[in-house]
Amino acid sequence: MGWLFLKVLFVGVTFLGCLYPLVDFCCSGDTRGQKPNFVIILADDMGWGDLGANWAETKDTANLDEMAAEGMRFVDFHAAASTCSPSRASLLTGRLGLRNGVTHNFAVTSVGGLPLNETTLAEVLRQAGYVTGMIGKWHLGHHGSYHPNFRGFDYYFGIPYSHDMGCTDTPGYNHPPCPACPRGDGDGPSRPPFSQDARWLRVHVAGGEVKCHTSRRCPPYQLRLGGHICGHTWTHERDCYTDVALPLYENLNIVEQPVNLSGLAQKYAEKATQFIQHASASGRPFLLYVALAHMHVPLSGTRLSADRRGRRPYGAALREMDRLVGQIKDKVDRTARENTFLWFTGDNGPWAQKCELAGSVGPFTGSWQTHQGGSAAKQTTWEGGHRVPALAYWPGTVPINVTSTALLSVLDIFPTVVALAGASLPQDRHFDGLDASSVLFGWSQTGHRVLFHPNSGAAGEYGALQTVRLEQHKAFYVTGESGAPTWIHPQASRNECGPPSLREPSAPPSAPSPPPPQDRPSAPTNAKTRSLYSVPEFLASSELVRTLTRRTLTPLLGFKCQFGGMLNGSLEIF
Repeated sequence: MGWLFLKVLFVGVTFLGCLYPLVDFCCSGDTRGQKPNFVIILADDMGWGDLGANWAETKDTANLDEMAAEGMRFVDFHAAASTCSPSRASLLTGRLGLRNGVTHNFAVTSVGGLPLNETTLAEVLRQAGYVTGMIGKWHLGHHGSYHPNFRGFDYYFGIPYSHDMGCTDTPGYNHPPCPACPRGDGDGPSRPPFSQDARWLRVHVAGGEVKCHTSRRCPPYQLRLGGHICGHTWTHERDCYTDVALPLYENLNIVEQPVNLSGLAQKYAEKATQFIQHASASGRPFLLYVALAHMHVPLSGTRLSADRRGRRPYGAALREMDRLVGQIKDKVDRTARENTFLWFTGDNGPWAQKCELAGSVGPFTGSWQTHQGGSAAKQTTWEGGHRVPALAYWPGTVPINVTSTALLSVLDIFPTVVALAGASLPQDRHFDGLDASSVLFGWSQTGHRVLFHPNSGAAGEYGALQTVRLEQHKAFYVTGESGAPTWIHPQASRNECGPPSLREPSAPPSAPSPPPPQDRPSAPTNAKTRSLYSVPEFLASSELVRTLTRRTLTPLLGFKCQFGGMLNGSLEIF
């Protein structure tokens, strides 16, 4: 444990926000001018159809559309999971949740995080001489060694989890609407005091009670369990975290609590551009991972209410996100244009239960599923849940104005970046992503032949591989119950959001239009009966299950996995 103590001591002493340029950029070593820089921008809950270059109906992404025209756009790009923590864990490890241990979201009260035996992309690149920074939402554990500063990032500025997992003084738009942090009789908010030295807190859970073993008061951002905690009573499974003030970190210090959501995007832009400036001036190659708060609810309300054209709040928030990305791209162009690879994508599809505060899935409406009363977006393995926008920008290296149809995944970011950096993948584990360099350079349109989509909370066991993509076909082995799926949030009722659209809109110019489904049934005659489209017969047979199990699942995952048949299953064609 001595090494861990020294590591904690070192980070605690050196990673102060005011000193990070001195700590992070002072030593350039032998890496000056030899390796590319990487900026990875991850949007939150952004739909495939939210990108104007993908979907002509979207008019709010001028900067992203410009990036698409100046680089490469991927139209068959997928998140590794359909919800926050598992998708982010896969981005940073190149491994599915069944491998890296993250199959569901971490909570405010979670004392763990991304398993410590997992090696992150930041750790690999830091060993290769890179300075590493992260701006934005972490959501992979916020206690002790799970903090970003201990997972390979030299610098961190952001929130530990989703910004709806804590109250603020400016709550913004959400369904259901949540109140601001409660205020007392005085001038200040009535919220428990918090410790700037939060990293030393240990939480013990026993008998339904949480005890805080620390000489300081418990930070409110950690407390959301039933029972009496550190002098405060907290309830369980609430839609709104009225007693938990959302914290903003700079390295190990909480610099703002509650977070001012109306100014968060600008803070992220300023910190990102500062990091790029410092790293570029030092001559060291850098990795900057920016995990945006957009387009997750609550949507900031300050600028939205000032929209004179009367457009919905989501569109205004989308434009704010687009401006933020534009600021980061502009900084890259001014400082390290020819040697910086910028990769933009999303963590999962839109949160359909949020109704008009959710994004667009484009043509991937999941007609079969929505006809049953279910969602076909975030949390599900339908296309709207995991097919996400993706752009690559690297002037002089990535060809301009190219649309790639290669089947790629967030899983591919890890091995691709490692390869481009001239580093080596850890040899003691299997990776589910592939090196997509040949696609990026315009040499190939070949990506994955097989891609698995795990359950992210819709139905069944978390992380279970319930859907498989095989070239241009996709097999569903679990789709949820017919009529009223048990996993549908009450906010997704038709009375709340209106009837689901069964129309398949036309694709935008220059975007390949998916072949229309043939003979799709409007509804299965029995929820336990498989529903098949007009596809090659072998896909509907049990031989497919045996073939995928024997040749694909076993070598990829390293253990035997069998499907019980096409129970409540269906197929989709692309």
